[in-house]
Amino acid sequence: MGHLVIYVISDSLGETGEQVARAAVSQFDITDYEIRRYSYVLTRNMVEEILEEAKQENSVILYTVVQSEYAQIITDFAIENDIPHINLLEGILNSIEKRVHKKPKREPGIIRKLDDSYFKRVEAIEFAVKYDDGKDPRGLKKADLVILGISRTSKTPLSMYLANKNIKVANIPLVPEAVLPKEVFEIPKKRIVGLTNSPEKLNSIRRERLKALGLSGEANYASMKRILDEIDYAEKIMRKIGCPIIDVSDKAIEETAGIIIDILKMNGIKVYKNEI
Repeated sequence: MGHLVIYVISDSLGETGEQVARAAVSQFDITDYEIRRYSYVLTRNMVEEILEEAKQENSVILYTVVQSEYAQIITDFAIENDIPHINLLEGILNSIEKRVHKKPKREPGIIRKLDDSYFKRVEAIEFAVKYDDGKDPRGLKKADLVILGISRTSKTPLSMYLANKNIKVANIPLVPEAVLPKEVFEIPKKRIVGLTNSPEKLNSIRRERLKALGLSGEANYASMKRILDEIDYAEKIMRKIGCPIIDVSDKAIEETAGIIIDILKMNGIKVYKNEI
């Protein structure tokens, strides 16, 4: 029988082909074999070099190559040299094409791009949690976006919503008694957005918040004077920075997020497309 070599050729990572090869070989009582995976085979020369090597071995070729030209080269070579071969994608692509009446994109690595998008999203969510509510000012310089606003202007839910769009967000509460981190004035204003709310809406939200905590709705936190003082302080800071100010009093999170994304794009800041 001789030493068996299973060649897995892919124009992407080749994980699918390797897993299929391992599943198949496990059905045989053999140990004298190896699986050689060739990832990102994207040129004719690469294809031909691998095939010439396979020709010298007791080989089987499995391939997940979406580009028709290279898939055909492998097929023709394998037939000409009597090498067992299986195109793992072609049958599936043809079957789906017949049902949906659309041609496949034939673009290598699309699923890997989706995976990259997923990991960017996870990273952005972890970033938003780590740098929520001014926990660590050092994160401001790493952020795609910094959100400023007084309490109950939806900074945290907005940060998480944008994180799900692959945007790294840090948010800073504006409190008259607290010292604003110096980093706020060291980052480009095009990466900063301020949030404000109507005094009446803030009064209502804060009263409900206090009740939920088992406290009196008449506490200073919810008083109209305190709210007006905070709004005035926050707007002075935002005007000093020169950042856009969004009134969230009559906007859903999704609407505010859409406005922010448009601002980022207008300012030339890359916003990753969420493809998942």
